[in-house]
Amino acid sequence: MPEPDYFSTLAAYNRWMNARLYGVCAGMPKTERERDRGAFFRSIHGTLNHILLADELWLDRFYGCEPRRSVKALDEILYSDFDALHQARMAVDDEICDWIAGLDANWLTGQLTFTSLVSPQERTLPRSFALQHFFNHQTHHRGQVTTLMTQSGFEPGVTDLLWLPDREAAAGADS
Repeated sequence: MPEPDYFSTLAAYNRWMNARLYGVCAGMPKTERERDRGAFFRSIHGTLNHILLADELWLDRFYGCEPRRSVKALDEILYSDFDALHQARMAVDDEICDWIAGLDANWLTGQLTFTSLVSPQERTLPRSFALQHFFNHQTHHRGQVTTLMTQSGFEPGVTDLLWLPDREAAAGADS
């Protein structure tokens, strides 16, 4: 089972990649960010909203609390304004990093029971598996965003976990 340090790396990667992608998006015309490109969540803006929405849902499940928002569908637009979406993204990334920094290895050994929004039935998963899914989900949809960016003529830059700045510096020191 992965240890908390593993998830700390994923949280740092999540924050780094979101900062990079939102930086690229900030330089795009609004029409390019919001253009329906036939993606599952239609546009870059729609996909970024989905990632944030899902992150909030999962965090509330991990905390064992009621959802912070009343969400009916996974494609809801939480923020139509890009700057507001960006601010919310940074706040949630801080929240994720802070929560993971205090994560107890014993918490990972437990079970998580929740009701899915996709098919409203109760599900139970090992917490460590659910947390791996949480980070994998973000990476999956950020991959879609980088494809949409590239198709619209904007370069997202390097996206590999191997190039996470703190890890890259540590790897260079070890060689």
